[in-house]
Amino acid sequence: MEELALGFSDTKELYRSYMPFLKNGGLFFRSARHYRMGQSLALTVTLPDALEPIVVSGKVAWISPLGAQSGNPAGVGVAFIDDKQGLSNRIEKLLTSMQGSLEPTYTL
Repeated sequence: MEELALGFSDTKELYRSYMPFLKNGGLFFRSARHYRMGQSLALTVTLPDALEPIVVSGKVAWISPLGAQSGNPAGVGVAFIDDKQGLSNRIEKLLTSMQGSLEPTYTL
């Protein structure tokens, strides 16, 4: 399983990357590299308020190709599969103040 490190320095970027519409949550990350749907990935995620990263496994659930009509950056969305450390809950707490925001996201 491929491992990737994702770091978020502010909540705005985290908001644009988080995918709450997936059952267990997920994150989009920019990449020009080719991934395939369902591909397993291990993510090491550092949140804006965290000193230590959180490890979560997931599967590719969203692909935004280079030159997508939406104007979104190229990359993939990874659905959380094994979130034993509660990453999704931590993200949602951090983003409480941005609920209902009209800020665009990298996904829907």
